[in-house]
Amino acid sequence: MPAPKYLRHGGNGAVVETQTAVTGGAPDADKIPALDGNGRLTMSMMPTGIGADTAVIEASEALAAGDFINIHNATGAKVRKADATTAGKEAHGFVLAAVTSGANATVYFEGTNDQVTGQTPGPVFLATTAGLAAAAAPTGAGNVVQAVGVAVSATAINFERGTPITLA
Repeated sequence: MPAPKYLRHGGNGAVVETQTAVTGGAPDADKIPALDGNGRLTMSMMPTGIGADTAVIEASEALAAGDFINIHNATGAKVRKADATTAGKEAHGFVLAAVTSGANATVYFEGTNDQVTGQTPGPVFLATTAGLAAAAAPTGAGNVVQAVGVAVSATAINFERGTPITLA
């Protein structure tokens, strides 16, 4: 489907037909920006350095939307569910979309994880259930205590990566 066309005023006052743009760059000069399905500008329209702090990394296991993830080396960078029961599996970020093992995951290193449920507003910690966060820090020997942010509602955590500490 071709991009919709709109009218705008040219520099000399004449009415000029133009199209919407969904990506940035010189080929889209004089086009009106199009909004995405959420009513926002797409990230492709933003200059370098503006936008979410993300990386696309292959998942070494299936991930659910909202999971807190750990980046590890398995013949290259891979992501898996962060887990407070295992030292070395601390949370480095989160995913907003589910991915299957072997697929690429968009990892967010900051911002709001709005794919969680059952949160109580206040500080949250990496949970002993892989990928999740809890209102209370784990207490078992060998568990990792790591603050992962602040729940601002039952369905949103503002991610703030804390320093992990392994309990003796």
